[in-house]
Amino acid sequence: MKSLVLNSQASIPMLGFGTWQLVGDTGIKAVAKALGVGYRHIDTADRYGNHKEISQAIELSSLKREDLFITTKIPNTLLSREDVFLSVDRYLQELNTNYIDLLLIHWPNKNIPIAETLGAMRTLKEQGKVKAIGVSNFTIHHLKDAKATGVEVTNNQIELHPTFNQKELREYCAANNIVVTAYSPLGRGQDIGLPLFQELVKKYNSSPAQVILNWILQLGCVAIPKSEY
Repeated sequence: MKSLVLNSQASIPMLGFGTWQLVGDTGIKAVAKALGVGYRHIDTADRYGNHKEISQAIELSSLKREDLFITTKIPNTLLSREDVFLSVDRYLQELNTNYIDLLLIHWPNKNIPIAETLGAMRTLKEQGKVKAIGVSNFTIHHLKDAKATGVEVTNNQIELHPTFNQKELREYCAANNIVVTAYSPLGRGQDIGLPLFQELVKKYNSSPAQVILNWILQLGCVAIPKSEY
């Protein structure tokens, strides 16, 4: 699977496995199956409550840690400097790992200075607990505020699919060396039924999901579809 460079320490596989709502035995089985069919990029978040399930799935896979890319996210209620440090130490324990490949701010919070949060994340990167720093659900305005801190932000995870293509935001990210990760890449299943993709399915003898994911990859973005099966 092709990867995109985030920084000198981390490259992100362009196709990842999203784990929202995948908890308990269902979560363990889904992640284990994803790893079994070739996924090496697993996307999670503190809010998903499934770090431990992901750890168990990785253990079942017998894959080496260095062969995997793990993304997780800090909720916007825990963005103070102290909370960032405490949260990441907990994530490392839950995921049973020494480092997180990509740590994101899940949503912006205007009540906590972005410089404080990103400064703490930079310290974690310097300590080797985090390989790359990013954000999620940030608009251009939020990204400009982040850039003003001087901390290197290399990823913005946003909702992105054919009926919500985020062109202006994608162009800003590209101009500022920020890799875009697309969540809900299939439009929560709604975009699959669009007439255009039904025609392309016939032309390329592929499924609608494959056509849409390929479109996202061709944009130079990372895609993180989710499946329980």
